[in-house]
Amino acid sequence: MQSSNPVFRRAEGFNGQRTYSASGMSYPSYGSRGTQTADPYSISGNGGYGGSGPVQTDTDRGPMTIDSVVQKTAVTLALVVLAAAATWVVTPNPDVRGANLGSLYLLAMVGAFGGFALSMVNSFKRVVSPGLVMAYAVLEGIFVGAFSKVLEASFGGGIVVGAVAGTAAAVAGTLAAYRFFDIRVTPTFRKWVIGAMFGFVAVALLDMVLGIFHASFGFNGLGPMGLLSSVIGLGLGVLMLILDFDFVERGIEAGLPERESWRAAFGLTVTIIWIYVELLRILAILRGD
Repeated sequence: MQSSNPVFRRAEGFNGQRTYSASGMSYPSYGSRGTQTADPYSISGNGGYGGSGPVQTDTDRGPMTIDSVVQKTAVTLALVVLAAAATWVVTPNPDVRGANLGSLYLLAMVGAFGGFALSMVNSFKRVVSPGLVMAYAVLEGIFVGAFSKVLEASFGGGIVVGAVAGTAAAVAGTLAAYRFFDIRVTPTFRKWVIGAMFGFVAVALLDMVLGIFHASFGFNGLGPMGLLSSVIGLGLGVLMLILDFDFVERGIEAGLPERESWRAAFGLTVTIIWIYVELLRILAILRGD
């Protein structure tokens, strides 16, 4: 079944197709300009995989497992936390007049746009790059640290701790519900969630562009419309987390190589940061009221 998630669609195993067998791991074969020259996933008459045959690499050390996904996700999240903590410590504290907020906003924008650029590269890269995944985590950590410090200074202490605790509870609760209630992701459910996610991002970008011309309708703001958008965004984050768990489960069942654990870790990190930011905004808006 074809995945609609741009993070996982690059790995065929996440779409329910087997890429690991007794003959070894199989990867696509590419031409000089990165185009696929053969279909390595078609079953050939000799029981192996068609096209150019299996390709062994030094980074393929057996199939991906839940342990390898957890380990890689722990690495990426640790980098996010360390980068966020370092950003928080080395940047000056805003005073009561709001001095130094500008530099924090600038740092947050650099991290956000840099992380967005790397997220696009990682999402559409055929062979996952652990280095780029970790670089994304560092940039997002810079964004998270600067943005969190801005909101903490503007709305009072405690909202960052609350957002962290809420994020942990959301992830744990969603995982428990996925496992204990045996949630099944249908193609229709997947399409609606992915479509809603892209729609949400499109509206957020539109509001950002309009804000440049002082015509923002508050979708990214900290008012009533911002609260509504963050509640919707939080709900979408939880639904995307369910899709992430489903995609990881499919990849493990398909026998993807261990290297693909980095792709799974990247997808989970994107969603967890999404949930944290929306929770942080909700707490800031409620504190402001």
